[in-house]
Amino acid sequence: MTSERVASARPLAIDGVPIAHGRVPVVCVPLVASTRQRILDEVAAVMAKSPDVLEWRVDHFAGIVDGPAVVAVAHAIRDAARGTPLIVTRRSPREGGAATALDDTQAIALYEAICAARCADFIDYELGNGSANFARVRRAAHEHRVGLIGSFHDFATTPSVSVLVGKFAQAKREGADVAKVAVMPHDPHDVLTLLAATWQAHAALDMPLISMAMGPLGVVSRIAGALFGSSLTFAAGEQASAPGQMPVDDLRQALELLARATK
Repeated sequence: MTSERVASARPLAIDGVPIAHGRVPVVCVPLVASTRQRILDEVAAVMAKSPDVLEWRVDHFAGIVDGPAVVAVAHAIRDAARGTPLIVTRRSPREGGAATALDDTQAIALYEAICAARCADFIDYELGNGSANFARVRRAAHEHRVGLIGSFHDFATTPSVSVLVGKFAQAKREGADVAKVAVMPHDPHDVLTLLAATWQAHAALDMPLISMAMGPLGVVSRIAGALFGSSLTFAAGEQASAPGQMPVDDLRQALELLARATK
């Protein structure tokens, strides 16, 4: 494996400027606390580990039904993060998110408020919400120059390569800026399926991709995903947001070892 191929994953960018000087993969650490103060405490602890990106999983926030409160907390996170890019994600329960009182229509309105307030660099919206809903969120994101991640998560199985490539392609077709796929492997072959789909999508689509196989079997995809075209990998800060996330310090060491070995 050559260094040229290691660097082939397309970097995430904000207004055309690559994150972390174009390094791939960038390391994203989730924020999953439930109150404003606990979230800000989590930010302080996580920032000591120098993440490239933060993701606020707003579905874990106790005040998610209060749009102005969500916007205020997002602004506070950005202030505390000192320029580190922020993804805001409302993950639905059907794709592994926390149960909330927010319905799908309210979730769209929340995303619209977040985009209008420019309190996030990216938002993550699930492809499974349907084309009409996705178009509404896309309009809000692009009107306010917020990046849109079109995502698909399967917490039970790993679909076939063709299905997963189709999910990446759907994100492109629906107008997302970044395509994300996450699956649950049950054997090593499932991990190979995810990586093969990522590589095929990377060859076919001119856009950044994010992919991972979850759980212990999928850890290798979090470390080596960039070799197959994944631009971002998730690591646990104070808490994990999905099974298989490594502590951020351990992940960075693994990424550094792999980078040296593949030069």
